[in-house]
Amino acid sequence: MEIILFGLLGVMLVFMFVNTRKRQKQMKEQQEEKATKTVPGVKVLLQGGLYGTVVSYDPVDLDKPAQIEIAPGVVIEVHSQAILRLVEETPEDDVVTDAPVTDLDAAPVRERTDDIESIQVETPEETKARLERNDEN
Repeated sequence: MEIILFGLLGVMLVFMFVNTRKRQKQMKEQQEEKATKTVPGVKVLLQGGLYGTVVSYDPVDLDKPAQIEIAPGVVIEVHSQAILRLVEETPEDDVVTDAPVTDLDAAPVRERTDDIESIQVETPEETKARLERNDEN
């Protein structure tokens, strides 16, 4: 019985080791791919949620800050690992503007009904009295 438990423990440890190595390899490949594609002029998303354009980036020395332009003429320095991901540009051909509205596109319109009773507003004294009645019950 103990041999089976030690065998299961060994299998689990080997599985964890293999999975960890595979994940580390994937992360390293992703970091290398990001480093090669991060060139001046590329739009990026930063860890803080800011979007910007790369002005300068050194993929060899990751301790050197990257310069990101977040608005025309506004360049900030961030740690190179603060770049979360590269932003893919959407082609302008896919954007539909001023499309004609047809009857099928229109949402059904609901009639407004005014049969709602007026809302009763309590004064602070009435609220206090109501709460006291509820506490007594």
